[in-house]
Amino acid sequence: MRSANDVPIIAVVDDDEAVQVSISSLLHSAGYRSEAYRSAEVFLDACAMQLPDCAILDFRLPGLNGLELQRMLSEFGHSIPIIMVSAYDDRVRTKALEQGALIVLGKPFSGETLLAAIRSALESSEPESGQEKGT
Repeated sequence: MRSANDVPIIAVVDDDEAVQVSISSLLHSAGYRSEAYRSAEVFLDACAMQLPDCAILDFRLPGLNGLELQRMLSEFGHSIPIIMVSAYDDRVRTKALEQGALIVLGKPFSGETLLAAIRSALESSEPESGQEKGT
């Protein structure tokens, strides 16, 4: 269980600034910290310094897409709970889940749906909470 001072950090990887602001505001109002990234590459650079507790990845990103980012995180040994968001068909959903995403949300989604997904993702990672992130 997290202490009151251990506020989960949720990464938002989306190239749409309006989406970043909207999701970050929702997360802040729900008591989470958020960090927004405009591309997979910028997110990967930031992961060298600190891993988030959960990542919300848009499927369609400039450069590496969300599935490619998810695959790279797995190859690097990072077990970050991932929520994939996509406006695309079931093929994206199937691939994301096969590669280890915990939840795939179709766009558009409600704030309550996203918050429920985040709670579920964070709960799924609690047994590993005694381990250092990214190991």
